Amino acid sequence: MQIYLPIAEVSVNAFLLLGLGGLVGILSGMFGVGGGFLMTPLLFFIGIPPAVAVATEANQIVASSFSGVLAHFRRKSVDIKMGMVLQAGGLIGAALGVVVFNYLKKLGQVDLLVMLCYVVFLGVVGALMFIESLNALRRSRKGGAGAKPKRRQRGWIHALPFKMRFRTSGLYISVIPPIIVGIVVGILAAIMGVGGGFIMVPAMIYILGMPTKVVVGTSLFQIIFVTAFTTMLHATTNYTVDIVLAVLLLIGGVIGAQIGTQIGVRLKAEQLRILLAMMVLVVCGKLALDLLLQPSELFTLGAAGGH
Repeated sequence: MQIYLPIAEVSVNAFLLLGLGGLVGILSGMFGVGGGFLMTPLLFFIGIPPAVAVATEANQIVASSFSGVLAHFRRKSVDIKMGMVLQAGGLIGAALGVVVFNYLKKLGQVDLLVMLCYVVFLGVVGALMFIESLNALRRSRKGGAGAKPKRRQRGWIHALPFKMRFRTSGLYISVIPPIIVGIVVGILAAIMGVGGGFIMVPAMIYILGMPTKVVVGTSLFQIIFVTAFTTMLHATTNYTVDIVLAVLLLIGGVIGAQIGTQIGVRLKAEQLRILLAMMVLVVCGKLALDLLLQPSELFTLGAAGGH
């Protein structure tokens, strides 16, 4: 069933969009990521313009993350205080990101920037997560001695001022690192149409030292507000949010998130991370190939700018 998307100005199969929304919702529930890092490139692949994909996907992440976080609230695996601190940074980052996005849109270079950002970020994050996950799996096979060093380490984070106690996470650390992590994720949400979970989750585990069991729920809690704010800014400044596209992705995403949460409970943290890392690397490879194999698009942009 073909459906016309008014803002994207393309016709797409409605069931394909529902399926994509469901797939990303499942990932959201399993990994605590908004799923935008996967959905936005998938939208590029089916012909949605990058600027529209970025702005609309931020909207869909709100729904799938909200659906996922409800399940985590029931299990009391959300650190609300930490989520609020991350949000404060996220809102600042989102505002900065939309300013950069608008500037590049005026220059006509926003599509290329979005694609390049995806290739770089997904490549780096996917590779790091894959290596770390393999090491974690090896440690757990040797007898599970690998989980404790994280708790004992006393690094630069513990020397910073403005400390706050986060009871749910069992931490007493400075608010500066969570705010910085939030700002970075907010910028990514605005420029790349992602919830930032693929950076947020590793940062919360390895930089902030949060226990894995509260990371997923807290990440989803923070993502909801930052992506809602990002969507609002894109809708009012760029007019690139396609409501028809958003609704179809949203329906699939909400259903998928509930299924993903159930799957996530049954898998080990190391297995989840290695699966996520592999997905990130596959999407990165496909995007890189598209950039390399279709240089005509880049020349078209250059030619358009010259007229």
